[in-house]
Amino acid sequence: MSMEQVFIFGAGYSARAFAGLCPKDVPVFGTTRAPGKFELLRAAGISPLLFDGVVTGEVRDALAGTTHLIVSAGPGEAGDPVLNGAREILAGEMPKLRWIGYLSTVGVYGDHAGAWVDEETPCRPVSRRSVLRVEAERQWLALGEAIGRPVAVLRLAGIYGPGRNAFVNLRDGTAKRLVKPGQVFNRIHVADIAGALLHLANAARGGIFNVADDEPSPPQDVVTYASGLMRVEPPPEIPFDQAELTPMARSFYGENKRVSNAALKASGYDLRFRDYRAALRALWDDGNWDQGESRARMRLP
Repeated sequence: MSMEQVFIFGAGYSARAFAGLCPKDVPVFGTTRAPGKFELLRAAGISPLLFDGVVTGEVRDALAGTTHLIVSAGPGEAGDPVLNGAREILAGEMPKLRWIGYLSTVGVYGDHAGAWVDEETPCRPVSRRSVLRVEAERQWLALGEAIGRPVAVLRLAGIYGPGRNAFVNLRDGTAKRLVKPGQVFNRIHVADIAGALLHLANAARGGIFNVADDEPSPPQDVVTYASGLMRVEPPPEIPFDQAELTPMARSFYGENKRVSNAALKASGYDLRFRDYRAALRALWDDGNWDQGESRARMRLP
């Protein structure tokens, strides 16, 4: 199903990477709450619009011609900001709409003591932010059913890529090797988030998909591997119970699971980076690990 126009609510890191893969003749609109980010969006090939929960005339006009909608704005205590501000437009004023992609998190599964989880695993969210995500997922899937449009919920693992990775943390002196026995995390390179979105959008495929790598791994191993590539001494190992962490950082370690990506693969998507070693090696070899996001949109022919 061909794209004619894309609209992104919340054009953050992952959504901007997706915009970079869109065909060059497809207009892409994206929202931000900060006018100071307009140039960042323009550099990514996105026509910037303001959205802080209230739909402006410009946003309404852009939505009217949109065929593919990406939602990357997280919910708050008041609920999902897009559904709160634009539900009636989504339900009745988007005649060209063909597909919706909603970016969520694997945090919705909660803690499974290191066991494997997949899309059929019941969600047992621990943190308040994950509880809100579960409800937002439910509402987006319900909206899709009500209006007869496929909704793909992408549950993302820990995101990294250019400008956001262990090399940057090592350079900045913020890298830590926290050791909590048995703890593992999945990760996903931003290029695979963008690629999975494009794949699901082109197929107009709905459903829930875990977007994660093949190898859930102890976090300290990632820092050690990056240190080796940089040829620097890794930071000392710190037992988890002795670490000074923010409440949010500590909450991440309260959830331990291995996330299966079998459903995404079964849909026909092949990961570009199957594990952190392949991804970090590519970032290091390409020399773009510290460059942040590309300043030019990488258009497909």
